[in-house]
Amino acid sequence: MKQTKLLISACLLGQPVRYDGQSKPMPETKWAALQQAFELIPVCPECLGGLPTPRPPAEISGGSGCQVLKRQARVKTAAGEDISLAFISGAEQTLAIAQQHGCHAALLKANSPSCGNRQIYNGNFEKTLRSGQGVTAALLEENGVRVWNEEEWQELLAQNVRN
Repeated sequence: MKQTKLLISACLLGQPVRYDGQSKPMPETKWAALQQAFELIPVCPECLGGLPTPRPPAEISGGSGCQVLKRQARVKTAAGEDISLAFISGAEQTLAIAQQHGCHAALLKANSPSCGNRQIYNGNFEKTLRSGQGVTAALLEENGVRVWNEEEWQELLAQNVRN
């Protein structure tokens, strides 16, 4: 039987692509369960957008991912550098990969300005979360790719079983 393809944040698989040069790997038992159910397609939207690793932390200011895509909000570093275009480019390239592979679901890193699907940081570098989506999560959802985060992995597996 052909496996469903799942877009997944590369950092969740242990690749050191996060802003701090680290990864945030899921426990091996969890991603092994995902690997049994899905063909995993790893991506890092920020790297795809041309940002280096490591890189300064960034947060969305003035809205969330949807507003960044419409150029109504910005992704900025703590120093105030506007890196919105890199985030938009990475989101667009991630969407292209999802479409190329026929991915209808993605498991992305929670709280990220790219990948967060439920919450993102407030844009003031205070380590305070607020409701909202990251740039890539918003673009994927707008284009019919359902986005989950690593805390929702069991729901994702259950959804795949039902489909």
